[in-house]
Amino acid sequence: MTQVSSAPTRGGDRVAGEAFASRSTVWGAHGAAATAHPLATLIAIDLLRAGGSAVDAAIGANAALGFLEPIACGIGGDAFAMVWDPKLGALAGLNGSGRSPRGLSLATQRERARNGFIPPVGALTVSTPGAVDAWWTLHQRYGRLAWADLFAPAIALAEAGAPVAQTVAYYLALSLRGFARPGRGLEETENLKAIWAPDGRTPAEGEMFANPALARTYRLIAAGGREAYYEGEIADVIDAYFRRIGGWLSKADLAGHHAEWVTPRSTNYRGVDVWALPPNSQGLSTLQILNILENFRLRDAGFQTAASLHLQIEAKRLAFEDRARRFADPDFADIPTDWLISKAYGAERAALIRPDAILDPAFPGEAPSHGDTTYLCAADADGMMVSLIQSNYRLMGSGLCPDGLGFMFQNRGELFSLRDGDANLYAPGKRPFQTIIPGFATRDGAPWLAFGVMGGDMQPQGQAQLIVNLVDYGLGLQAAGDSPRWRHEGSPEPTGAAAAGRGLLRLESGVPEATKAALADLGWTFGPADGGFGGNQAIQRWPGRYAAASEMRKDGAALAY
Repeated sequence: MTQVSSAPTRGGDRVAGEAFASRSTVWGAHGAAATAHPLATLIAIDLLRAGGSAVDAAIGANAALGFLEPIACGIGGDAFAMVWDPKLGALAGLNGSGRSPRGLSLATQRERARNGFIPPVGALTVSTPGAVDAWWTLHQRYGRLAWADLFAPAIALAEAGAPVAQTVAYYLALSLRGFARPGRGLEETENLKAIWAPDGRTPAEGEMFANPALARTYRLIAAGGREAYYEGEIADVIDAYFRRIGGWLSKADLAGHHAEWVTPRSTNYRGVDVWALPPNSQGLSTLQILNILENFRLRDAGFQTAASLHLQIEAKRLAFEDRARRFADPDFADIPTDWLISKAYGAERAALIRPDAILDPAFPGEAPSHGDTTYLCAADADGMMVSLIQSNYRLMGSGLCPDGLGFMFQNRGELFSLRDGDANLYAPGKRPFQTIIPGFATRDGAPWLAFGVMGGDMQPQGQAQLIVNLVDYGLGLQAAGDSPRWRHEGSPEPTGAAAAGRGLLRLESGVPEATKAALADLGWTFGPADGGFGGNQAIQRWPGRYAAASEMRKDGAALAY
């Protein structure tokens, strides 16, 4: 395809709103949905209009995305969710992440490690998929429509086929090339090729693609519920597959998996209560960033200025130091959550930041002594709001697809550490550190915002930027997500990877040139804008109505009615 360059959009190209906004915010009085694919959003709206709850809509959309957006999600991955329950007037949290195989030892991981780390693909990276059980658990509490009805739209799409979206086509080709690289160590690649490259290539943008194997799997789940996946025919196929290729995930691992209801944690940021799920998720990082930033007058610093961005980047660096050392499965590690998200600790960390210099080195605080993903949101006429994130992790997952089932297993296990003493050290039956985080915010005890920003390490960075744009700079919902973003990389990781000096700063093209120059003068090292700035979806609650917004950088859409 010929690449055509053009001048950027400038002020005056829109008759109202921010010049950089890709479109107007969507409004509706009865319900809303925002997902990473227009067809999934349509399915969510159809389920709402049929009398379904926001949870029904979210599950139906997520199932469709497993077919439409396999580069990001699917039933081989995990899921997390937060649900505003209008009957209780409270926020519920669900951790739907799975554990490592009980038959895979730390010794085996270390024997097969590469340069001291778990390899990025293959059976060593596969942990128990939690998505289907998460859907079932959510539906048991909040569903209105019949379970089988939620899968009918996805089954129809997977059988008949649908045109492939632009971003999906790009990442399918990229992922398949990555899996095919010599030395990747994959136990087998024939199954993934049979699904996504049966003719020797992945589908191009706009080409029709079908996945009848996934449609059949969805039919089994629709008829048999979670048991079909974790204890029935699907579990038998998965067990036999890993026995055949020499992997470790077993039917016993599947049968023993259950999602966990957890209590979301929050911090108040200038009058808005921002909520996150506790570890093994990285959600606390968003709260830590905001607690640090609350000590600075960002509004006075100015929108998209070097002064504002420098403070935000330094807050991220400090929060990620704690993330690398303390976030892990709470069943295996003592995590000082209250201290990490306290205002006192936020102020202590903020005091380290200088407006005229880069903190070098960044370091974690001393705790007191005591002992790439899909995001979607939906809202219904009764006031229920769902913030749900679901992922196979990077490069589409592990590269391994069970025989004839039409999906790929996640590679979340890559995120374990193999270093003694680390909270996130690998152990059988342990949940790995998780990057995927749903976001939620309330005001005066009432729901205000369901939001998320897809994209690995970008997620807490992007969530904090969205909140800052809404709260400090007063942007509308769509403009807040479309605003030019920054991404800092090179912080230490929960895998045991060390920090890369001050790291690398990437800025989107819309960041003003004067801001870039001033940040360079401070000493920041830039990398090219690589498109890895996350994918935002959001729904905002207003009295008697909803506002919805979708990411301009992806294939998605927001709708309301």
